[in-house]
Amino acid sequence: MDQTARYEEEEKEEASVQNAAALAPKLIYEVIRREGEEEMARPKRSLLWSGIAAGVMISLSVLGEAIFRTYLPDAPSSYLIENLGYSLGFLAVIMGRMQLFTENTITTVLPVMVERTWYAFGCMLRLWGIVMTANVIGAFAVAALFVFTPAIPAEIMVSVVDLSHHATGMGADASFWRAIPAGIIVALIVWMLPQADSAKFFLILVFTWLIAAGDFTHIVAGSVEMAVLVWMGDITAATAIGGFFIPVLAGNIIGGTVIFTLMAWGQVRDELPDK
Repeated sequence: MDQTARYEEEEKEEASVQNAAALAPKLIYEVIRREGEEEMARPKRSLLWSGIAAGVMISLSVLGEAIFRTYLPDAPSSYLIENLGYSLGFLAVIMGRMQLFTENTITTVLPVMVERTWYAFGCMLRLWGIVMTANVIGAFAVAALFVFTPAIPAEIMVSVVDLSHHATGMGADASFWRAIPAGIIVALIVWMLPQADSAKFFLILVFTWLIAAGDFTHIVAGSVEMAVLVWMGDITAATAIGGFFIPVLAGNIIGGTVIFTLMAWGQVRDELPDK
Protein backbone atom coordinates (compact mmCIF):
# COMPACT_ATOMS: atom_id res chain seq x y z
CA MET A 1 0.00 0.00 0.00
CA ASP A 2 1.50 3.39 -1.03
CA GLN A 3 1.62 6.39 1.30
CA THR A 4 -1.40 8.14 -0.25
CA ALA A 5 -3.61 5.05 0.04
CA ARG A 6 -2.46 4.52 3.63
CA TYR A 7 -3.28 8.15 4.47
CA GLU A 8 -6.77 7.81 2.96
CA GLU A 9 -7.35 4.61 4.92
CA GLU A 10 -6.32 6.31 8.16
CA GLU A 11 -8.69 9.19 7.40
CA LYS A 12 -11.56 6.74 6.89
CA GLU A 13 -10.74 4.98 10.16
CA GLU A 14 -10.62 8.29 12.03
CA ALA A 15 -13.96 9.30 10.52
CA SER A 16 -15.46 5.99 11.64
CA VAL A 17 -14.17 6.52 15.17
CA GLN A 18 -15.61 10.06 15.27
CA ASN A 19 -18.98 8.85 14.04
CA ALA A 20 -19.08 6.04 16.58
CA ALA A 21 -17.98 8.19 19.52
CA ALA A 22 -20.63 9.71 21.77
CA LEU A 23 -20.96 13.48 21.77
CA ALA A 24 -18.98 15.13 24.54
CA PRO A 25 -21.11 16.97 27.15
CA LYS A 26 -19.88 20.36 25.92
CA LEU A 27 -21.03 19.51 22.38
CA ILE A 28 -24.47 18.45 23.61
CA TYR A 29 -24.60 21.69 25.56
CA GLU A 30 -23.71 23.66 22.44
CA VAL A 31 -26.35 21.91 20.32
CA ILE A 32 -29.08 22.69 22.84
CA ARG A 33 -27.81 26.25 23.38
CA ARG A 34 -27.97 27.04 19.67
CA GLU A 35 -31.43 25.53 19.45
CA GLY A 36 -32.49 27.74 22.35
CA GLU A 37 -31.15 30.84 20.60
CA GLU A 38 -33.09 29.94 17.47
CA GLU A 39 -36.28 29.43 19.48
CA MET A 40 -35.94 32.80 21.25
CA ALA A 41 -35.46 34.53 17.88
CA ARG A 42 -38.66 33.08 16.38
CA PRO A 43 -41.62 35.41 15.72
CA LYS A 44 -44.22 35.61 18.48
CA ARG A 45 -46.97 34.35 16.17
CA SER A 46 -44.97 31.23 15.29
CA LEU A 47 -44.36 30.49 18.96
CA LEU A 48 -48.03 31.04 19.76
CA TRP A 49 -49.40 28.68 17.13
CA SER A 50 -46.75 26.06 17.80
CA GLY A 51 -47.59 26.24 21.52
CA ILE A 52 -51.32 25.93 20.88
CA ALA A 53 -50.67 22.90 18.68
CA ALA A 54 -48.60 21.34 21.46
CA GLY A 55 -51.38 21.99 24.01
CA VAL A 56 -53.88 20.27 21.73
CA MET A 57 -51.67 17.32 20.77
CA ILE A 58 -50.50 16.61 24.33
CA SER A 59 -54.10 15.56 24.96
CA LEU A 60 -53.16 12.32 23.22
CA SER A 61 -51.36 11.43 26.46
CA VAL A 62 -54.60 11.70 28.42
CA LEU A 63 -56.64 10.04 25.70
CA GLY A 64 -54.14 7.20 25.16
CA GLU A 65 -53.96 6.41 28.87
CA ALA A 66 -57.75 6.57 29.15
CA ILE A 67 -58.21 4.12 26.26
CA PHE A 68 -55.83 1.62 27.83
CA ARG A 69 -57.55 2.02 31.21
CA THR A 70 -60.96 1.45 29.64
CA TYR A 71 -60.19 -1.73 27.75
CA LEU A 72 -57.36 -3.45 29.63
CA PRO A 73 -58.38 -6.22 32.04
CA ASP A 74 -58.47 -5.40 35.74
CA ALA A 75 -55.08 -6.73 36.78
CA PRO A 76 -52.09 -5.28 38.69
CA SER A 77 -49.89 -5.35 35.59
CA SER A 78 -52.42 -3.32 33.61
CA TYR A 79 -51.22 -0.16 35.35
CA LEU A 80 -47.80 -0.42 33.73
CA ILE A 81 -49.26 -1.06 30.28
CA GLU A 82 -51.86 1.67 30.69
CA ASN A 83 -49.16 4.27 31.26
CA LEU A 84 -47.68 3.61 27.83
CA GLY A 85 -50.61 5.62 26.51
CA TYR A 86 -49.23 8.66 28.31
CA SER A 87 -46.25 8.70 25.96
CA LEU A 88 -48.38 9.27 22.85
CA GLY A 89 -48.83 13.01 23.30
CA PHE A 90 -45.16 13.57 24.07
CA LEU A 91 -44.13 11.57 21.01
CA ALA A 92 -46.38 13.72 18.82
CA VAL A 93 -45.23 17.01 20.34
CA ILE A 94 -41.49 16.39 20.65
CA MET A 95 -40.99 14.59 17.36
CA GLY A 96 -43.31 17.09 15.69
CA ARG A 97 -41.09 19.93 16.95
CA MET A 98 -43.94 21.77 18.66
CA GLN A 99 -43.42 24.21 21.52
CA LEU A 100 -43.81 22.42 24.85
CA PHE A 101 -43.19 24.59 27.90
CA THR A 102 -41.23 22.02 29.89
CA GLU A 103 -38.71 21.53 27.08
CA ASN A 104 -37.91 25.21 27.33
CA THR A 105 -36.93 24.94 30.99
CA ILE A 106 -33.56 23.75 29.67
CA THR A 107 -33.43 24.73 25.97
CA THR A 108 -33.87 28.47 26.45
CA VAL A 109 -32.04 28.63 29.78
CA LEU A 110 -28.67 27.52 28.38
CA PRO A 111 -28.22 30.62 26.17
CA VAL A 112 -29.02 32.81 29.19
CA MET A 113 -26.38 31.05 31.27
CA VAL A 114 -23.82 31.70 28.55
CA GLU A 115 -24.76 35.31 27.76
CA ARG A 116 -25.69 36.34 31.31
CA THR A 117 -27.42 39.56 30.22
CA TRP A 118 -30.77 41.06 31.15
CA TYR A 119 -31.69 41.08 27.45
CA ALA A 120 -31.21 37.30 27.17
CA PHE A 121 -33.13 36.79 30.41
CA GLY A 122 -35.98 38.94 29.06
CA CYS A 123 -36.07 36.94 25.82
CA MET A 124 -36.32 33.73 27.82
CA LEU A 125 -39.20 35.04 29.94
CA ARG A 126 -40.95 36.30 26.80
CA LEU A 127 -40.76 32.86 25.22
CA TRP A 128 -41.84 31.14 28.45
CA GLY A 129 -44.86 33.41 28.77
CA ILE A 130 -45.97 32.94 25.16
CA VAL A 131 -45.47 29.17 25.12
CA MET A 132 -47.09 28.51 28.51
CA THR A 133 -50.10 30.66 27.59
CA ALA A 134 -50.39 28.94 24.21
CA ASN A 135 -50.10 25.46 25.77
CA VAL A 136 -52.94 26.29 28.18
CA ILE A 137 -55.11 27.69 25.37
CA GLY A 138 -54.61 24.48 23.41
CA ALA A 139 -55.32 22.35 26.49
CA PHE A 140 -58.59 24.16 27.24
CA ALA A 141 -59.64 24.01 23.59
CA VAL A 142 -59.21 20.26 23.32
CA ALA A 143 -60.76 19.72 26.75
CA ALA A 144 -63.84 21.61 25.55
CA LEU A 145 -64.02 19.19 22.61
CA PHE A 146 -63.91 16.27 25.05
CA VAL A 147 -66.57 17.68 27.39
CA PHE A 148 -69.07 19.45 25.14
CA THR A 149 -69.18 17.14 22.11
CA PRO A 150 -69.59 13.39 21.59
CA ALA A 151 -66.11 13.23 20.04
CA ILE A 152 -64.95 10.87 22.79
CA PRO A 153 -66.97 7.67 23.45
CA ALA A 154 -68.78 7.76 26.79
CA GLU A 155 -66.91 4.78 28.27
CA ILE A 156 -63.53 6.38 27.46
CA MET A 157 -64.70 9.73 28.82
CA VAL A 158 -65.35 8.06 32.17
CA SER A 159 -61.67 7.08 32.29
CA VAL A 160 -60.61 10.59 31.20
CA VAL A 161 -62.54 12.04 34.14
CA ASP A 162 -61.09 9.48 36.56
CA LEU A 163 -57.56 10.30 35.41
CA SER A 164 -58.28 14.02 35.67
CA HIS A 165 -59.54 13.76 39.24
CA HIS A 166 -56.47 11.75 40.22
CA ALA A 167 -54.02 14.15 38.56
CA THR A 168 -55.53 17.28 40.08
CA GLY A 169 -56.61 15.86 43.43
CA MET A 170 -53.22 15.32 45.08
CA GLY A 171 -53.15 18.66 46.85
CA ALA A 172 -50.80 21.56 46.22
CA ASP A 173 -47.94 20.16 48.29
CA ALA A 174 -47.87 16.71 46.67
CA SER A 175 -48.40 18.20 43.20
CA PHE A 176 -45.38 20.46 43.67
CA TRP A 177 -42.99 17.76 44.83
CA ARG A 178 -44.12 15.26 42.20
CA ALA A 179 -43.61 17.90 39.51
CA ILE A 180 -39.89 18.15 40.26
CA PRO A 181 -39.00 14.63 38.98
CA ALA A 182 -41.16 15.25 35.89
CA GLY A 183 -39.23 18.46 35.16
CA ILE A 184 -35.93 16.62 35.52
CA ILE A 185 -37.07 13.79 33.23
CA VAL A 186 -38.22 16.11 30.43
CA ALA A 187 -34.94 18.06 30.65
CA LEU A 188 -33.06 14.75 30.52
CA ILE A 189 -34.94 13.80 27.35
CA VAL A 190 -33.91 17.10 25.75
CA TRP A 191 -30.29 16.52 26.83
CA MET A 192 -30.19 13.01 25.32
CA LEU A 193 -31.98 13.75 22.03
CA PRO A 194 -28.96 15.24 20.14
CA GLN A 195 -27.20 11.87 20.14
CA ALA A 196 -30.24 9.58 20.13
CA ASP A 197 -30.52 9.38 16.29
CA SER A 198 -32.83 6.47 15.40
CA ALA A 199 -33.52 5.75 19.08
CA LYS A 200 -35.44 9.00 19.62
CA PHE A 201 -38.81 7.26 19.49
CA PHE A 202 -37.89 4.76 22.19
CA LEU A 203 -36.12 7.39 24.27
CA ILE A 204 -39.25 9.55 24.43
CA LEU A 205 -41.51 6.51 24.88
CA VAL A 206 -39.60 5.09 27.85
CA PHE A 207 -38.90 8.27 29.78
CA THR A 208 -42.36 9.80 29.40
CA TRP A 209 -43.81 6.41 30.40
CA LEU A 210 -41.71 6.81 33.55
CA ILE A 211 -43.45 10.12 34.31
CA ALA A 212 -46.83 8.40 34.24
CA ALA A 213 -45.73 5.19 35.96
CA GLY A 214 -44.07 7.20 38.73
CA ASP A 215 -47.28 9.23 39.16
CA PHE A 216 -45.38 12.48 38.62
CA THR A 217 -47.13 15.69 37.54
CA HIS A 218 -46.58 17.54 34.27
CA ILE A 219 -47.94 21.04 33.76
CA VAL A 220 -49.07 20.76 30.11
CA ALA A 221 -50.52 17.24 30.09
CA GLY A 222 -52.00 18.03 33.48
CA SER A 223 -53.55 21.22 32.12
CA VAL A 224 -55.71 19.11 29.80
CA GLU A 225 -56.97 17.12 32.79
CA MET A 226 -57.43 20.30 34.82
CA ALA A 227 -59.37 21.91 31.95
CA VAL A 228 -61.68 18.91 31.64
CA LEU A 229 -62.73 19.29 35.27
CA VAL A 230 -63.05 23.08 35.00
CA TRP A 231 -65.33 22.79 31.96
CA MET A 232 -67.39 20.13 33.76
CA GLY A 233 -67.68 22.31 36.86
CA ASP A 234 -66.05 19.70 39.11
CA ILE A 235 -63.39 22.15 40.30
CA THR A 236 -63.34 25.93 40.50
CA ALA A 237 -60.84 28.13 38.71
CA ALA A 238 -59.31 29.10 42.07
CA THR A 239 -58.78 25.45 43.03
CA ALA A 240 -57.36 24.66 39.60
CA ILE A 241 -54.87 27.52 39.71
CA GLY A 242 -53.86 27.45 43.37
CA GLY A 243 -54.14 23.74 44.05
CA PHE A 244 -52.68 22.41 40.81
CA PHE A 245 -51.43 24.79 38.15
CA ILE A 246 -49.06 27.02 40.14
CA PRO A 247 -47.54 24.22 42.28
CA VAL A 248 -46.95 21.97 39.25
CA LEU A 249 -45.56 24.82 37.16
CA ALA A 250 -43.14 25.74 39.95
CA GLY A 251 -42.08 22.12 40.44
CA ASN A 252 -41.46 21.54 36.72
CA ILE A 253 -39.36 24.71 36.51
CA ILE A 254 -37.32 23.76 39.57
CA GLY A 255 -36.75 20.25 38.26
CA GLY A 256 -35.92 21.24 34.69
CA THR A 257 -34.02 24.47 35.32
CA VAL A 258 -32.72 24.76 38.87
CA ILE A 259 -31.72 21.11 39.24
CA PHE A 260 -31.00 19.56 35.84
CA THR A 261 -29.81 22.62 33.91
CA LEU A 262 -27.48 23.71 36.70
CA MET A 263 -26.01 20.20 36.80
CA ALA A 264 -25.55 20.28 33.03
CA TRP A 265 -23.92 23.71 33.27
CA GLY A 266 -21.63 22.57 36.08
CA GLN A 267 -20.13 19.72 34.09
CA VAL A 268 -19.23 21.88 31.07
CA ARG A 269 -18.65 25.41 32.37
CA ASP A 270 -14.87 25.00 32.62
CA GLU A 271 -14.73 23.70 29.05
CA LEU A 272 -16.63 26.60 27.48
CA PRO A 273 -14.93 29.72 26.13
CA ASP A 274 -15.36 32.83 28.25
CA LYS A 275 -17.89 35.30 26.96
